Amino acid sequence: MSIDRLMRLKIEEALTDTPVILLHGARQVGKTTLAKSFENREYYTLDNNTTLTAAKNDPTGFIRGLPEQCTIDEIQLAPELLPAIKEQVDNNRKPGRFLLTGSANVLLVPKASESLAGRMEIIALHPLAQTEIAGTNTQLIPQAFNQQPVKHGGAISKTDLIKRILEGGYPEPRNRNPNRRQAWFDAYLTTILTRDVRDLSNIEGLSQLPRLLALLGARSANLLNLADLANNANIAYSTLQRYMTLLEAIFLVQLVQPWSGNLTSRLVKSPKVYLIDTALIAALLGANQAQLEVNPVLYGGLLETFVMNELRKLASWSDMQPKIFHFRTQAKQEVDVVLERANGQLLAFEVKASATVTMSDFKGLKILQTAIPDRFVHGAVLYTGDKVIPFGDNLSAIPLTALWA
Repeated sequence: MSIDRLMRLKIEEALTDTPVILLHGARQVGKTTLAKSFENREYYTLDNNTTLTAAKNDPTGFIRGLPEQCTIDEIQLAPELLPAIKEQVDNNRKPGRFLLTGSANVLLVPKASESLAGRMEIIALHPLAQTEIAGTNTQLIPQAFNQQPVKHGGAISKTDLIKRILEGGYPEPRNRNPNRRQAWFDAYLTTILTRDVRDLSNIEGLSQLPRLLALLGARSANLLNLADLANNANIAYSTLQRYMTLLEAIFLVQLVQPWSGNLTSRLVKSPKVYLIDTALIAALLGANQAQLEVNPVLYGGLLETFVMNELRKLASWSDMQPKIFHFRTQAKQEVDVVLERANGQLLAFEVKASATVTMSDFKGLKILQTAIPDRFVHGAVLYTGDKVIPFGDNLSAIPLTALWA
């Protein structure tokens, strides 16, 4: 069954006023399918050896020979094309000339030093959001920022929530049974480590990356402690830093920076680390429904990762374009997710794996609200219950189903 991608409208808008659009994200999240859905554009993929050879042999000639409007898939395989694209765009700035896709952050790829600033819009595509799967297009973020009633789908059972966590958002393995889903992710990681990472780096010892990814999966939604991670992975600290840069470049790992504003209080300055998808984490750890039902630590980390990733997806196509942070004081008072608009307004979300919410669950939210009352729009505890319940001025408990209702 075909699923409509909510990022499509953003791409359509960019094609009307920007010469180059780069659609990037991890492999197999649906970039090629989405890019091919834009008709009347010639399509070229650098995954084809003949096309790649031609592109690398004569980048300028290759670009000059393309139609005025075209799509180039997997641009990170030939970053040499970027200066040629810049030259073409400088000669003809017609909107929508080049739609590029990339499975690695092409701006970090060696040799991709030519700037397309002012000529290119970068759009990130993530795995499927729950609201895309449901076909609902939730308006949670604008509703909360505008202090409007939040729509939701009522309560959700732990069993159903775990099922969603284990299915994840990668289109192809979602509907497989658990064993076949595991096989898909095993092959997926092998492909990435033998192709994409080696294309980006000359680093030896890439056989260490699967174990590193598993360790990161077990730590997803936690503060990143590189020294501890290096020790547990038995990897030199300097090598670990390079590996982390690589894993970010291929979009498997995302760091969420701490929010600080202009506060003078003592705040933790470490980022939190998240993997891009909960099904990927489950495959790395061999986690299944039964284990998550009885292991609250593992379940809690996966649930927070699930919610963070869903909010990131909603933010990515929102007209409000909020940036995502976490908040934590050195006294360990924290807020899981902070969304900040360009005008400084904040939304804050705490995640709770329960159908019961108490005042103590709002401790971190209240600290943030008290520190910046003029900018704090709303704080919510996302929980598994069935009602929106007010807990004071601009504070409420909101069912998790609001992420896709």
